[in-house]
Amino acid sequence: MKRWLGLYAVAFFAFLHLPLLTLTVFSFNSSRFTKWEHFSLVWYRAIFRDPQILQGAWNSVIIALWATVLSTVIGTLCAYGLWKRNSRTLTGALYLSLVTPEIVSGIALLALFQWAFRWLHWQLGLYTVVLAHIAFCIAYVVIVVSARLRTLSPALEEAAMDLGANPWQAFWYVTLPALAPGILAAALLALTVSFDDYVITSMVAGVDSETLPMVIYAMARRGASPVINAISAIVTLVFGVLILISERVRER
Repeated sequence: MKRWLGLYAVAFFAFLHLPLLTLTVFSFNSSRFTKWEHFSLVWYRAIFRDPQILQGAWNSVIIALWATVLSTVIGTLCAYGLWKRNSRTLTGALYLSLVTPEIVSGIALLALFQWAFRWLHWQLGLYTVVLAHIAFCIAYVVIVVSARLRTLSPALEEAAMDLGANPWQAFWYVTLPALAPGILAAALLALTVSFDDYVITSMVAGVDSETLPMVIYAMARRGASPVINAISAIVTLVFGVLILISERVRER
């Protein structure tokens, strides 16, 4: 039984990661086609010579950082409030954003922005993408931080207030340090989800706010390019490391 379970695990992970491994290998191929010629870094050098790719990557980084910081702050406070109130209705409503299809969320956000902009006379841009990313990243932050909160005892804050601390001091000096690993894990997860999003971003982005996933999709529609392999290999490596760090931090 153990031998079969081991073979099953190997087959499962091969099914998941073999496409990524193939993509990474061919990102070092000098040929434009899926026929190996010889090792080359030509496609990685091409990334840094393409201003559209660099601008898209820069937009993605700016959007992801803003969305991560704001959604982490809001989501942490929301998780703390749900922990204090213990409302199943509010918790269930939070999970609704996770099961709603991205295309529906994107259309809903676009409709909201268009309605609001009729009065504000604004246009779609980077800030609308940031707002949209905050909207769906908050749920991930709340879930991760709430899991950490469930391991804490309310008696810790009560003991701090018995010793003279007010509710804010008890939260800041007792609860928040205990939540630090969960908050960091939630922030890394939000960063990954925000940087990787395409569907919602394509709905609410302006003409000057094209992100890296949008650039990659546009390149793929024009025909497969080895530059896409190189970009994907870099993104997979960076965020694979972030996910591993997030899991290590969350388990502490």
